[in-house]
Amino acid sequence: MTYRPVLPGEGYLGWQFLQRTKASQQAAHAGTQAARRDEAYFRARIAGVNSAEDLVKDRTLLRVALTAFGLQDDLPNRAYLQKVLESSIYDPRSFVNRLTDKRYYQLAQAFGFADRVVPRNQFHGFADDILGKFRDRSFEVAVGEQNVDMRLSLALQRDLPELAAKAVSDSARWFTLLGTPSLRDVFERAFNLPTAFGQLDLDRQVDILRRKTEALTGAATVEQFSRPEALDALTRRFLLMGQVNQTQGASGQSAALSLLQAGQAALSGVLRR
Repeated sequence: MTYRPVLPGEGYLGWQFLQRTKASQQAAHAGTQAARRDEAYFRARIAGVNSAEDLVKDRTLLRVALTAFGLQDDLPNRAYLQKVLESSIYDPRSFVNRLTDKRYYQLAQAFGFADRVVPRNQFHGFADDILGKFRDRSFEVAVGEQNVDMRLSLALQRDLPELAAKAVSDSARWFTLLGTPSLRDVFERAFNLPTAFGQLDLDRQVDILRRKTEALTGAATVEQFSRPEALDALTRRFLLMGQVNQTQGASGQSAALSLLQAGQAALSGVLRR
């Protein structure tokens, strides 16, 4: 039996309900028979994996590992994934370092097949770490089957503060953000950016995002999203724009404009507090 998350509403009100009930709903999702079976299998076998080839040959282990990094849709691409896992994260010319999507780097880094004599999966605590990520991402997938915006908002709460806390330059944070599909999607949709935005030079993309972020929150840095109020402002804006786009399709532009104006007024009040 699978668990279907309860989402009684859309937009920011629906998001507030999900936030209040997330812990209990996530526990119910992780308590299903299928989830418990996957976790038990992973714990029992992951330390016995010695190479990337071993991992990609075991469909269950690979599925759990990929889900932990939001890469579950890549499960059929085993040759590609083996190439990722066998790439050194320290060689700037390696296959994984040439990929735009930073989730592959995180996957290769987690296991360390190319860079360590003993891969990280054979150390104590590895299974706990991966399974914690697996539970989070599995729940997000279940939420996303009902509401994609809610799924992206959940990922945002985890990934953006983590990126904000990284000890790198702010430019490096922005480039990482652009290379993380879920984060990129939230920013592009929150600011209603056109499809052509992705065709611009990366420096130009960063410049645009900085300016629009500053207009929303009063600061142009990624680092600010370690603060709950800045994160909430972006989440509100993203969910609001989702409602606006739905309203445009259903009732026309004037109704959408009224919704946007009301939402922006509420958001301004939050930021002033």
